[in-house]
Amino acid sequence: MDGKNRIVKDILESVEKNMGTGENLSLEALEAHTGYSRFYLNRIFAEETGCTIHRYIMERRLTEAARKLVETDKTIVEISGEADYQSQQAFTLAFRRAYGCTPFTYRERKHFTPLREQTKQKKTGVTAFCERKNNWRCAA
Repeated sequence: MDGKNRIVKDILESVEKNMGTGENLSLEALEAHTGYSRFYLNRIFAEETGCTIHRYIMERRLTEAARKLVETDKTIVEISGEADYQSQQAFTLAFRRAYGCTPFTYRERKHFTPLREQTKQKKTGVTAFCERKNNWRCAA
């Protein structure tokens, strides 16, 4: 495994490990964790995965929120806080942009669909969430 692949694998593992813990998932935190500049990390990550670290983290948080909307009875406010949004309004706006409907409508449909599919990355050798070709979206 070359250096770039190892770095991306480390980033993906760090994001997945800290996804539900409330730990800081920022470029600055990854910079401190890896010892590389956030600009270098973001460039390498984008080259290898096709998206920025920020976008990847945002989509993973929204995917986990969508799963919780369908699989739990937690309130939308609780889920938005767990997804690291400062308000329910900010969460609803981001969710609507990603899924094409409000969290309430998504919950009523009772069908979970991730924004990115979970696959084994050939380059990095780690399980990651890759962009879906045909995103399912709510009719809004």
